[in-house]
Amino acid sequence: MRSDRSRGRGSGRGGRPVAALALVALFALLSGCAGSENAVSDNGEFTFVSPGGRTRLFYSPDERGHVTGLKGESLANADDTIRLSDFSGEVVVLNVWGSWCPPCRAEADDLQAVQDELGDQGVRVLGINVRDNRDAAKDFVHNLDVDYPSIYDPSGRAMLALNGFPRSTTPATVVLDREHRVAAIYLSEVTEKGLLPKVRDIANEDSGSGGTGNTGEAGDTGDSGDTGDSGDTGGSGSTGGTSPSEQPESGR
Repeated sequence: MRSDRSRGRGSGRGGRPVAALALVALFALLSGCAGSENAVSDNGEFTFVSPGGRTRLFYSPDERGHVTGLKGESLANADDTIRLSDFSGEVVVLNVWGSWCPPCRAEADDLQAVQDELGDQGVRVLGINVRDNRDAAKDFVHNLDVDYPSIYDPSGRAMLALNGFPRSTTPATVVLDREHRVAAIYLSEVTEKGLLPKVRDIANEDSGSGGTGNTGEAGDTGDSGDTGDSGDTGGSGSTGGTSPSEQPESGR
């Protein structure tokens, strides 16, 4: 019986083997598109790709896609609108947080330290407060002495500007270079020791070419002990974009 089946599959009609090979070739082509070398879509916009369990993603200048149209209501004043375009020419550290999130509380002073250290170099931290109550979020900011602004985004609408980014991942930090292209993504709690060297490198890049974007990685080795990685599962369903590099880290 097994011999008869084998002869049937390899019969002179040959349509099925040819069709199967064609499907394999098509799958390989599609897979190659999904795992392209950069994070730029056809129109140059950023598109998030599933990190495959990684929590630190770094993009070289030629892999970076732009983020445009990000805006939302100010947490501090509901009558004001904060726009990414307000920070033209500046490195922007986007931090997704909620007052209900313990790792967010733990990293708040680290983000404030980055703002304090690099603010005079044109670096701005911008929070995106999600799934939260405004009063609770305001108490969070006041109690932790956070002075960088935040977009109040309980529905996650502002996050749509980060095409395909998992809105369920909190905390998360996205570093934009001076052209507001995605240069680094942290899908868990950050520390000053781990984040500061990378942001400084991005701030020091040549604004014309984007620089190397991956110098001074030794500073990142201090951050692997960060907690809050459980949120990474939110990225598994995302599509498009690239498979960026990830630098090894060890010890906090």
